[in-house]
Amino acid sequence: MRGLLASSVGVTGAAALALSLTSPAVAARTVSPAAVRPASGAEAPGSTQSLPLAPLAPRDVTPAPADEQGLPRRDVRHFSLAGVIWDDPDTELHGRVQIRTRAAGTHTWSGWQDLETHNDDTADPGTAERTSGRVHGATAPLWVGDSDGVEVRVRAEADRRAGDMAPGSRTVTATAPLPKGLRLELVDPGESAPASTRQEAATAGAPHRAVALRSAPTPEPGEDPASMDTSLPTAEPPEDPASMDASAANAGLADAGDLEIPALDRQQTEQELFALRAGELTERQRTKPYIGPRPRIVTRRGWGADEGLRERKFVYTKKVKAAFVHHTASGNGYRCTQVPSLIRGIYRYHVKSMGWRDIGYNFLVDKCGNIYEGRAGGVAKAVLGAHTLGFNSNSVGIAVVGSYGSKKPPAAVTNAVARLAAWKLGLYGGNPKGKTYLKSGGGNRYPKGKKVRLNVISGHRDGFATECPGRQLYRKLGSTRTTAARLQGR
Repeated sequence: MRGLLASSVGVTGAAALALSLTSPAVAARTVSPAAVRPASGAEAPGSTQSLPLAPLAPRDVTPAPADEQGLPRRDVRHFSLAGVIWDDPDTELHGRVQIRTRAAGTHTWSGWQDLETHNDDTADPGTAERTSGRVHGATAPLWVGDSDGVEVRVRAEADRRAGDMAPGSRTVTATAPLPKGLRLELVDPGESAPASTRQEAATAGAPHRAVALRSAPTPEPGEDPASMDTSLPTAEPPEDPASMDASAANAGLADAGDLEIPALDRQQTEQELFALRAGELTERQRTKPYIGPRPRIVTRRGWGADEGLRERKFVYTKKVKAAFVHHTASGNGYRCTQVPSLIRGIYRYHVKSMGWRDIGYNFLVDKCGNIYEGRAGGVAKAVLGAHTLGFNSNSVGIAVVGSYGSKKPPAAVTNAVARLAAWKLGLYGGNPKGKTYLKSGGGNRYPKGKKVRLNVISGHRDGFATECPGRQLYRKLGSTRTTAARLQGR
């Protein structure tokens, strides 16, 4: 779906959760067929243009230097999210990646925007997901809104990350060559379902979901509810096996095909805990369960996930001992009604461009405090993610949609992360203010096999030398731990 109107969640009050429809598209610009990787098979709505980068140089310099590559200004098909990938996932890009885009149907170009190059959300070494042969190195994706023109430049430079990384991180000063196989990925998130299924979904599902869908994601301050699309949900009915599997993984929490898992109060949450983990709880946990009330969660169907993109099988670990907080580094220039489209873009980028089995994060939180189901497999289960290299086992990855290196996260963000962590960790007896040990699967901070003592709520940078989740969001983790513990009744 086009970026500026790509909402898959509805309005406010008693209005049904809704997915906005695309406005009439402006004719796409001409693109050379040879420059665009064709889609494989019968893919669902949405597409990815993959354009090779080439050396850039002044006209009087021959040959072009190897430390600068890019793509001159050109017309492309509509897209809303962009990133750069390269061949070897174990090679880091030490340099600066910048992009400028043209708003669709206009002559207006943006200024140069940086893409986060140290995108260390990935599967652990040695896992099937990591060794599939399809995985690429990549920048974080950037949300740019509905665009039909692009220009990119990549410049090699020294890696000077130490100022915004965890203590003890090593500073690299030598300039490394750019990785091989640089390509620009332009993602159109697509609509949540083919037009032919919209009416069927609305008529088949509307009566059943009338109660569950009364609450809607909180709009951004200043956002006019009257300007939002109030049409019926357009998500595809869960008829195909992959969609049925994704819904069935949340059995007991929501009915098949629901667009959201509703919030529960404390008593209801405790009753649910006894039902979900009967026989696994200690006597103390049965007597005094420390768990936060379950927050409202938009399901994969709610944000319009195309279940045909991901690998069918779910992979689980034993438990959830820690929560790693991330930011997507995709920029803050989105409206909260666009987040379903943005998540569909990240999902497609993770799977089709980076080669992962599914979206990497277990949950996502937008700047208005809405919580979304990420990787499929069940929100109450210990689903193996691809979010913290070396520490994906027995952990959960919570990604805040946006960039929080210099921008402070809104209170809605930190409150939502605390609510989610209080519930998810409580399912497994985790104390948000406590410490735990995780065994490293291998990374740039800890060798494989080392047992590492971590905060139960940690930042990505605590397990891997990276800027994530951004300096400003990382500074809020202390208060997040306190709030989550209070919500658990500690």
